[in-house]
Amino acid sequence: MSPVIEAQAAAARIKDIVDFEGIRENQLVGYGLVVGLNGTGDSLNNSPFTKQSLQSMLERLGVNTAGENVRTKNVAAVMITANLPPFATQGSRMDVSVAALGDSGSLQGGTLLVTPLLGADGEVYAIAQGPVSINGFKAQGDSATIISGVPTTGRISSGALIEREIEFRLGAQTSLRLALRNPDLTTARRIALAVNDFIGVPTATPEDPATVRITLPRGFNGNIVDLLTDIEQLMVQTDQTAKIVIDENSGIIVMGKDVRVSSVAVAQSNLTVTIAENPEIVQPAPFSQGVTAVENNTQLNANLSETALAVVNESVTLQQLVDGLNALGISPRDLIAILQAIKATGALQAEIEVL
Repeated sequence: MSPVIEAQAAAARIKDIVDFEGIRENQLVGYGLVVGLNGTGDSLNNSPFTKQSLQSMLERLGVNTAGENVRTKNVAAVMITANLPPFATQGSRMDVSVAALGDSGSLQGGTLLVTPLLGADGEVYAIAQGPVSINGFKAQGDSATIISGVPTTGRISSGALIEREIEFRLGAQTSLRLALRNPDLTTARRIALAVNDFIGVPTATPEDPATVRITLPRGFNGNIVDLLTDIEQLMVQTDQTAKIVIDENSGIIVMGKDVRVSSVAVAQSNLTVTIAENPEIVQPAPFSQGVTAVENNTQLNANLSETALAVVNESVTLQQLVDGLNALGISPRDLIAILQAIKATGALQAEIEVL
């Protein structure tokens, strides 16, 4: 059975291939302290920002530590990241991720203190606090250490309380854009045709390969939310450009269903060089006052395997192309070089993208 499976064209719902304008997450970030660590916190001498933050926090709580030498190992400076959900209301909660900033060995058992989370505009949108859950652990002795997973990162489920809402009245909009996740002119036009056929009046207009504008028609019984609810379940046949994606590090090759190749002849040879070092110990002759020496012995072998020209016939389907390339009997890494060479001749009707 061929290792490459030809993907059959299938229809997809509009809601699965586009993003609706205004319905999006917003990224938040904050800096805070995790306390309660069992001696796995930051070294305050190596992490001055942790020491400064700890002293500032204690001063706000009425504890004066100015000029004191703080030596605690139970505190770690962390960065908190979160994604503010679309249309999140004030008082609702969301998950946050916690990552150590200093040289802390583990966040296991720690508790995050009250930390404001800021948006790109510098405003506070949420407040995070709570016990940190980690997936890994670290156990250390005098001469051995065991680390499983990443104990310096963790998560707080429902650990942030949303304090500010992002104003966007979706229901009051009369026009909205749909952003295609995989921009394509044909797909954009098919979306517009499907919407207009369903509504019965010109409602959708393709503006470019990545955008389709939806306008609320006159006399529609509802607002833009009702319109989006009606059209997001429509099935649309998606299209894509012919593309071959290559990951040279792992040798993975993925071909799109529309990849075509003209008839070409391909020959490929492999050069294998083997180097073996077998040093020999040479002893001096008796009473010669010589010394023991090491004599290098290198064995070098080169093998060149060649193959005759093989013809890859003009393909009509992806399966025929795969069968023709498999007939060459080459490895995936050699196939990468062959595909790039075929592309250079102009015989490959596809775009090659190297990751």
